[in-house]
Amino acid sequence: MSPRNSTELLNSKIGRRAFLKMGALTSVGAVAVCSASEPIVKATPKQLKEAYPGSKKVKTICTHCSVGCGIIAEVKDGVWVRQEVAQEHPVSLGGHCCKGADLIDKVRSTNRLRYPTVKKNGAWERIGWNEALDSVSSQILALQKKYGPDSIMLLGSAKVSNEQSYYIRKFSAFMGTNNIDHQARI
Repeated sequence: MSPRNSTELLNSKIGRRAFLKMGALTSVGAVAVCSASEPIVKATPKQLKEAYPGSKKVKTICTHCSVGCGIIAEVKDGVWVRQEVAQEHPVSLGGHCCKGADLIDKVRSTNRLRYPTVKKNGAWERIGWNEALDSVSSQILALQKKYGPDSIMLLGSAKVSNEQSYYIRKFSAFMGTNNIDHQARI
């Protein structure tokens, strides 16, 4: 028996399976309508080769972790506009993880902090690097003086090399603490 008016439709019971089928059909229909309204055009070989005429291709590495996979960054007027996997890179051999494939979006993000800031009177203000370093170091020294050297902790990163880890460890010893860890455990 099928519902004949809106009241019967609202009072009818629709099973979970029927609901999921209707949802899937609606999604497919929406995708079909959107695809039909904006056709996808294949890029020409010239567009694939040089999407940004006059750009410069720069060989670099992904800095997301310490693996250092190869990236070829396409730069136009000082702006990173496109990236490719470095096919002949000895570490990544033409591959990337999902983080490396998205590195350009991280670099170009509007949320990215590009300079030190401090909150004054409820608003964020830009400050110089020397002022930021002086502020952080004075706060660390004040904490150590009040609570002792073990009141601070240093965190490493998946991005640092063995040599950088060595420096972090030496710095923590210089500060008088053994409180050091890796960010992946947190």
